[in-house]
Amino acid sequence: MRECSRISRRAALGLTAAALSLSTATDASAATVIGGERLARSGVQVRGASGLPKQLTARSWLVADWASGEVLASFGAHRRLAPASTLKMLFADTVLKKFGRTERYTVTDADLADIPAGSSLVGIKPGITYTVEQLWQGVFLRSGNDAVHVLSHMNGGIARTVAEMQAMAQDLQALDTQVVSPDGFDHKGQISSAYDLTLFARHGLKDADFRGYCATRTADFPADGKKTFQIQNTDRLLTGAWGLKAYDGLIGVKNGYTSHAGNTYTGAAVRGGRTLLVTVMHPADGSNAVYEQAAALLDWGFGAGRSAQAVGQLVDPLSEGGAGASPAPGHREARAAAGPAGSASERDSPWHLAEGAAGTLALLGAGAWALRRRRRATGAAGATGTPGPGKAPGTPGLGKAADAADAGGKPGGAGTGRPAGPPETRPERAAPGGRRRR
Repeated sequence: MRECSRISRRAALGLTAAALSLSTATDASAATVIGGERLARSGVQVRGASGLPKQLTARSWLVADWASGEVLASFGAHRRLAPASTLKMLFADTVLKKFGRTERYTVTDADLADIPAGSSLVGIKPGITYTVEQLWQGVFLRSGNDAVHVLSHMNGGIARTVAEMQAMAQDLQALDTQVVSPDGFDHKGQISSAYDLTLFARHGLKDADFRGYCATRTADFPADGKKTFQIQNTDRLLTGAWGLKAYDGLIGVKNGYTSHAGNTYTGAAVRGGRTLLVTVMHPADGSNAVYEQAAALLDWGFGAGRSAQAVGQLVDPLSEGGAGASPAPGHREARAAAGPAGSASERDSPWHLAEGAAGTLALLGAGAWALRRRRRATGAAGATGTPGPGKAPGTPGLGKAADAADAGGKPGGAGTGRPAGPPETRPERAAPGGRRRR
């Protein structure tokens, strides 16, 4: 059954807040740097460690400690770029807990009518009944825009889902992100940043279902009648494919590619009880470069990066008492965070609304954020954004390795007794009946 989600309440709150002047919120976002002022500077940001990989061609990247939230190194952390399917992490953060995994849904033609041409698909067909678990496997393993659209229609439609995603982004303090569609497909004005994508992953990995889905390598997916076919995860660092080895300790999270965005990737890995997050956006090279550079940054983080001192902080959600905005940098530094002059990141303000109905509803989430921000303005202004080492507030022990997903790649759910932190990766068996069945 559907739950009355916090995001829905946030969107409803926006109805009362929408009348507020958004100029105040715009000024606040321009005058602060979420996560610390160093993240607004140009060039590589690292302190207390050396040996960063030399062949990094990405336009933006970031390495952070999952438990403490400390940013260990970054380059263009707040540069606004097209996210491609890594935006599906925010979709999962927003919608995942609304439906039980065993809930069943029969797909209609209308559920699939608004999928953009050229989308990645898992192969959903109208008239077939799917479980919610199978739909999420389609999202995480195959990056299926058809699965995203079905879940969005279950959630009340595309426009409502976009508005709720925007509200969730504001609550997570992902102020570089502008949502136009729930699937990450190329749309004018749809942008995010390495910092924001890392926030989405960090938040999602607190949830057992999210962890289980993004760590699943293979699953059986319904076809016509009682037949099934096997689907494989497209994350090459997770599975080892296209000439790459599976990365030791990897636990997900999400890859993406579009012709406009190029390759994007956010990953998480555990070694020695420590979990690191990495995001790489738009490397100059194609094919495996996004994975190779992500792996190299993880290697650095687990090696030479152990001595690194934080250059920034992954902030906590506003709904959990997060502040995280550093004292305002100069105008030049604030512009540096947004990317080079003339880029889409500068032309599209973080408060630029999405077009059409989706944009109107996104305003509701923005209004809710503005109201919360106004109430918290005093506390946020004095935060440094770079607290000392330690566990994330309110989440004791999350730096420890936890159990992996159920055998066969089935994700764990509520009531399983699993810890709330990211699991260690263990070899998974292929899903039962793994060969293609006709």
